Amino acid sequence: MAAISAIELTKRFDDLVAVERLSFEVAAGSITGFLGPNGAGKTTTLRMLLGLAAPTNGSALVFGRPFAELERPASRVGAVLEAGDLHPGRSGRDHLRVLAAAARLPRSRVEEVLALVDLTSAGDRRAGGYSLGMRQRLSLAAALLGKPELLVLDEPANGLDPEGVRWLRDFMRAFAGEGGTVFVSSHHLAEIEDTVDHVVVIDHGRLVADAPLAEFTAGSGSLEDAFLELTTGHAS
Repeated sequence: MAAISAIELTKRFDDLVAVERLSFEVAAGSITGFLGPNGAGKTTTLRMLLGLAAPTNGSALVFGRPFAELERPASRVGAVLEAGDLHPGRSGRDHLRVLAAAARLPRSRVEEVLALVDLTSAGDRRAGGYSLGMRQRLSLAAALLGKPELLVLDEPANGLDPEGVRWLRDFMRAFAGEGGTVFVSSHHLAEIEDTVDHVVVIDHGRLVADAPLAEFTAGSGSLEDAFLELTTGHAS
């Protein structure tokens, strides 16, 4: 069974068609890059997959079911869509404790995920004082609380320094190496090229490529060149 299935997925906002008849699958155990120019419909697609927006037509399935129908969703899917959804006066550790309690997860899991994202020493600091990179790590820690099988990440490298970007790449590889699935949207094409197995590319809400990385980049030299050729008509 595919970890993610989009079937003729469409989303309209009045006269604006944000996503149009989009169909693709994400194989379990893979790292798939979800790419497209700004405004291509990537975030809208992710929101439909996670049950945060209702499709106008079509289906968005996670492990064969709509997200809202998953039992114990925190143990199936972890997501990072925005790094800013934090109470500025609450410590990172307390933020995670609130989320763990709401999901009925053991409090000990908070310390485990803080260690996983290298935030243990900063756990008692107020989240309002965190850098963007630290907020990204804390959001990832929150996504990991339920030990999910699938991670859905929207621009997770934003705000990370080069060391943090390398750490994120290694983390995603390790997660997939243990049988997990990663679906990651990013503008950092060089890092995506070093990380993913497969790419799904959309433009103006429509699917324009769905292929293994090696097949997509064949003859282009790099992921960036292949992406620009496809979406703008010329390479860098």
